[in-house]
Amino acid sequence: MPVNVLMPALSPTMEKGKLAKWLKKEGDAVKSGDILAEIETDKATMEVEAVDEGTVGKLLIAAGTEDVLVNTPIAVILGDGEKLGDAPAAAAPKATTIAAAPISVAAPASSTPVTAATGKTEGARVFASPLARRVAKQQGIDIAALLGSGPHGRIVLKDVETAKPGASAAAKPASAPAFAAPPSEEQVLKLFAEGSYELVPHDSLRKVIARRLTESKQTIPHFYVSVDVTLDHLLNLRERLNLQAPKDKEGKPLWKISVNDFIIKAMAMALIKVPDANVSWTENAMVKHKHADIGIAVSIPGGLITPIVRSAELKGLAQISTEMKDYAARARTRKLKPDEYTGGSAAISNMGMMNVKSFAAIVNPPHASILAIGSGERRPVVRGNDIVIEQQMTITLSTDHRCIDGALGAEFIGAIKAYLEEPGLMLV
Repeated sequence: MPVNVLMPALSPTMEKGKLAKWLKKEGDAVKSGDILAEIETDKATMEVEAVDEGTVGKLLIAAGTEDVLVNTPIAVILGDGEKLGDAPAAAAPKATTIAAAPISVAAPASSTPVTAATGKTEGARVFASPLARRVAKQQGIDIAALLGSGPHGRIVLKDVETAKPGASAAAKPASAPAFAAPPSEEQVLKLFAEGSYELVPHDSLRKVIARRLTESKQTIPHFYVSVDVTLDHLLNLRERLNLQAPKDKEGKPLWKISVNDFIIKAMAMALIKVPDANVSWTENAMVKHKHADIGIAVSIPGGLITPIVRSAELKGLAQISTEMKDYAARARTRKLKPDEYTGGSAAISNMGMMNVKSFAAIVNPPHASILAIGSGERRPVVRGNDIVIEQQMTITLSTDHRCIDGALGAEFIGAIKAYLEEPGLMLV
């Protein structure tokens, strides 16, 4: 029977992607493991492998098509002697129209939205995992009526399992909290003389950044706390360690520890020391993490990505330094794997190299906190009755106030400060 190749979900939060390139054409023979296409998400470029042997019967989505929804059929693989017409109706490509694609498959049976008794508009898109959809169908549950507990309201298996078969289960609220709508594109353009600007369309990365950060500021109560950190001991230790780095055959050091590597280690150690801050928020429970997985914001063309240093509290400075150099290089070419930039319990955003004295970053769930790093500079500091000059930097902790309140936030950033000012404590 002809087999549909579906748009894969390359990460837990992926909802759509760009079909960047076909590596096979119609009529080509394929075997399991062959690379069929390249898919671009907002953060990475991944390859789609064939899972069946056969012949490419039809490419349903053209190369270059953006915003292809997860689980949309993108190609059909035929077995020996099969033709496209051999597939029964139930196996035909999913009925959906792909916007901006030069070809499209059949439209839904009804394209006119109607309002359901739950207050939800039928015909509107429902975000749900493939497994949740399948189990809901098997149990006769109207998935559109469920209240999702996953990221951004996504319906997951747990939501289906707690619903009663044959019932609409817990209905979605009739209305969500209202936020002021931003000006429309037409309203913005009216403010500028025609011909005085050019329009640069948003790419998928910029769209996702805009959506996620808007959601974060609207739904997460942010709380901020700042402290100044004296860096003299850290800089002295860094210099001594780098001088002792082993050399390769060409005489180059095998590693070079940065101030950022110390910050990653200090935040990880502080999360272990203050475990109530090493958490993520869900509506039903606090997720308490056993390790400190630290995300580090890396600037890439068009936006940023946050690779994760896993179990950073267990790693040495040299290992953290090596991992971060590898992550940064692959991030800029969008070669990170989804499991290398998803998850994490806290994050760091460092703008010190840009001569920024201080700033407050936006929490990006599932993180409950993010540490913003300003530039190091020599400042006059009062020590007893004397004024001395010390190398200092300002760090600002942004937290999800649902998880981390004021006292806990102060304890957490105090622990980070202590490790940075006395870095030898991280070795104890």
